[in-house]
Amino acid sequence: MARSQNKKPKAEEIYWHKQIQSPLGILELVANENSLIMLLMENDSRDQFNDLILKDGGNHKILQATEKQLGEYFLGRRKNFDLPLELKGTEFQKQVWNQLLKIPYGKHVTYGFQAAQIGRPKAVRAVGTSNGKNPIPIIVPCHRVIGASGALIGYAGGLPVKRFLLKLEGVALK
Repeated sequence: MARSQNKKPKAEEIYWHKQIQSPLGILELVANENSLIMLLMENDSRDQFNDLILKDGGNHKILQATEKQLGEYFLGRRKNFDLPLELKGTEFQKQVWNQLLKIPYGKHVTYGFQAAQIGRPKAVRAVGTSNGKNPIPIIVPCHRVIGASGALIGYAGGLPVKRFLLKLEGVALK
């Protein structure tokens, strides 16, 4: 469902945002007219908003659907998200993020496996860096990627959040 666009949010475009409560704290959702473009956790930088025109998205249909589906996910009632996504990044980043969408609920892969799946087996670190820049975590499930040893490594939201999300999905952790 993710549409590929290689552009950053533009200041002259209008975006809608909405803050929601979750078991992880406050999440901020950002959408354009047609797609969810960002999900920010409490400690994420808001610098990318400095020059953007943001409107209250309390009644925005995509933000309402996102809130509903995240609520179902956190209650264990939803395994797949059905939302229009627009992933904004480089072509390599979008390739990495689109691969994340193929990892099933309750499963996990290694960074090496993910790199091999996109045809770049030596790009393990670049894959990890791209996962760390994922603009729509949880929904684009970068938390499902772990180290080759089985260790939880590299999650922008913090390892306790990654552990929580994997446990929620029933992944047995070491």
